[in-house]
Amino acid sequence: MIVERLADDDCEERRELETLFEIARTFDKHVELRNALAPMLGILEMRAGLSWGMVTLLDRETGLLKIEEADGLSAEEKERGIYRLGEGLVGRVFETGLPITVSDLSQEGRFLNRAKNRTQRDMAGKTYYCVPIRSGGAVIGTLSAERHIAGDDADAVRAADRGFLEKVSAIIADSAKLRERILEEQWKMEAAEGNYRSLRDFQRLPPDRGKAPGGESGNEEAPGGVIGEGSRIIGTSSAMRDLYQMVKQVAPSEATVLVIGDSGTGKELIAAEIKRLSRRADNPFIKINCAALPESIIESELFGHEKGAFTGASSRHVGKFEAAHTGTLFLDEIGELPPQVQVKLLRVLQEREIERVGGSDTVKVDVRVIAATNKNLEDEMKAGRFREDLFYRLNVFPLVIPPLCERKSDIVLLADHFTEKYAQKNDKLIKRISSMAIDLLTSYSWPGNVRELENCIERAVILTTDMVIHSYHLPPSLQTARSTNTEPGATLESALSRVEKEMIIEALKITEGNMSQAAARLGITERQMGLRLHHYGISWRAFRGQR
Repeated sequence: MIVERLADDDCEERRELETLFEIARTFDKHVELRNALAPMLGILEMRAGLSWGMVTLLDRETGLLKIEEADGLSAEEKERGIYRLGEGLVGRVFETGLPITVSDLSQEGRFLNRAKNRTQRDMAGKTYYCVPIRSGGAVIGTLSAERHIAGDDADAVRAADRGFLEKVSAIIADSAKLRERILEEQWKMEAAEGNYRSLRDFQRLPPDRGKAPGGESGNEEAPGGVIGEGSRIIGTSSAMRDLYQMVKQVAPSEATVLVIGDSGTGKELIAAEIKRLSRRADNPFIKINCAALPESIIESELFGHEKGAFTGASSRHVGKFEAAHTGTLFLDEIGELPPQVQVKLLRVLQEREIERVGGSDTVKVDVRVIAATNKNLEDEMKAGRFREDLFYRLNVFPLVIPPLCERKSDIVLLADHFTEKYAQKNDKLIKRISSMAIDLLTSYSWPGNVRELENCIERAVILTTDMVIHSYHLPPSLQTARSTNTEPGATLESALSRVEKEMIIEALKITEGNMSQAAARLGITERQMGLRLHHYGISWRAFRGQR
């Protein structure tokens, strides 16, 4: 009986090795990774009995998981199939890096790909597996499959299936890594020959995919569209999706917009995106930082001045409002405007006309105003530093940008974007961000928001020498006790005892060994003082005459 069981085990192990070998040979036959996925899923079904297989891989452009191959899906359905971080079972595996086994799909079927359009009857009694595909410590995709399992050995079968799928995912990861190395060598050869192209040309997706002819994103549904001079709004968190939806709604109107957010959250990017989606997209976009100009010249900068209006005014100067005629004017840090300029700005918003400094002629202007501030204007208004009527004139359509600490899921996407940006800028090849570095990035509170994150990544890109951003490349302010091996060695009790002993000694020194006065200074009784002196072995006589 034991011999037969051992023979069955050997047979099963041999079949598994043969199947793995056939899968590996399939990847060797195809130059493109995605071309090998469909045959691989076919082998899983024919040789291993695992059906409804699906492979998702990370899309570098969007930071989302895209279905590369799936049984039962048409090409169009695969093209539409995406998973966000934490979305459903697939998104959960991608987020945590941990495999998932669900033994009753009728209970969890709602998490599966909706494009498969399967009923609960189809899924009842089946076991669903989803394992991460890892490359260099980072999760780059997922592999999932199903099997109908019945019998007393169901748990053993599930454990064997999951182990087998993890081996298959390792083959996929090795294949992806090999192709990445080939692309890397191509990049190095072209760079050596002087035919430098950015690494983006060698990414899995072509650089112009999903873009309109003008270079801007052709898909306005998702945040992350290209705006301005190569700048991007990046974020897939629910807060950013809601914000972008509001941007799309207000952009075509002529309403004045007030963008509210902490310093470094990207208020100027939001303003630029509103302008890009507006009917004034092809007209001037003028920006001015109200906090960067001295009070003496800000009025002239906004409204212009006539020749001889003040000392040094040798000619007529056109202000920002005139320069932005028929276009959009972005007033950053509007809360810093001096009171007298606030009055004039209110008149412009109401009457749509200006008067240059030192002039009496009225100039009509057709300008859409977008203002931004990191201050609470309602508090400023109550304190008398900001006009109430101007606040209500600006606050027609407020947009609040969440701080980075409230959208943790966007940190990795932003870090990847800045890594690519500064790798190209510094002619460096950066392959990945280490897991420890990602842990530090996601656990930090980011008081400086996206701007601080960008500066940290730029520093790390400059420091790295092995194509990987490690935790020690990040600034000391991000480091933790564990990452720097500086965890406190003492227990809480011993640390408190040390502080207590130091305070008692200090009190005895001040009172020259007078226990009564020392106890009074410490707020304890003489009896408590005596017990503590005995506990710590301190003699009050040693402090006589030390003052």
